[in-house]
Amino acid sequence: MAVASPSVATLGGGCFWCLEAVFRPLRGVERVVSGYAGGHVPHPTYRQVCSKTTGHAEVVQITFDPDVVSYRTLLEIFFAMHDPTTPDRQGADVGPQYRSIILYHDETQRQTAEAVIAELEAQGVFDAPIVTELKPFDVFYPAEEAHQNYYARHTWQPYCVAVISPKLRKLRQQYADRLTG
Repeated sequence: MAVASPSVATLGGGCFWCLEAVFRPLRGVERVVSGYAGGHVPHPTYRQVCSKTTGHAEVVQITFDPDVVSYRTLLEIFFAMHDPTTPDRQGADVGPQYRSIILYHDETQRQTAEAVIAELEAQGVFDAPIVTELKPFDVFYPAEEAHQNYYARHTWQPYCVAVISPKLRKLRQQYADRLTG
């Protein structure tokens, strides 16, 4: 049996610290890197992205084994862990860098994303229309080292306690069978 080569997903749904913490414990996820994508400024810094002038969103780039976790499952978790109905906002985080965005790497990912969004809309999962931007992947810029694995290093920090910890509780409740250890 041939072993599938790792696949890559690039997703943004608010602060990248949140999504990184959500995707790290999933079985089949090999690597999660926080960074920037979807904009026009090469090699942006966090400060530049926060200035709202780069066009970039805070995103995570997920390397995963499609034999263990599918792209579709990653998207289902993505939509369960953020509000895809608020343009340029997730809770108190406001600005275009916090927009909901899927940067698809190929036609199959695009079609899967469109299908998942259509299903969520048809099921009436959200009280408002999904505004998640679908855009072809171009380039990913890793965030500064201080932003990598942020939650694991700062679980006591007020933002982590108030925003990320509840997402992880929800993840454990809804997707316990998908988690490592």
